[in-house]
Amino acid sequence: MAVNEEYFNFVLDQLSEFGQVVPKKMFGGIGLFHQGLMFGKIGGDVFRLKVDEVNQADFEAFGMKPYFSEKKKKEMPYWEVPVQILEDKKKLCEWAQKSYESALRARK
Repeated sequence: MAVNEEYFNFVLDQLSEFGQVVPKKMFGGIGLFHQGLMFGKIGGDVFRLKVDEVNQADFEAFGMKPYFSEKKKKEMPYWEVPVQILEDKKKLCEWAQKSYESALRARK
């Protein structure tokens, strides 16, 4: 799953207020890491953030659904970021923080 470089750069720019984001190529896409934890990913020109029971309602309010892995035949804890959030740096920073916190909780 190739990632469009222009889209990738746009996402990184939108996340600029969140803090250091380290991209790593993985699974045919790009994993996005903050302080060593993966909190988001880009694949097929779709940006997704990590979701758990704490931030799931935010995504559901926009009609979003979890990513379904055909390879694993199950839903994954990454949900597409609504365009309205992606285009608002401040809101995206808030959502990224919640997703990072989700990654912290999942680590335990």
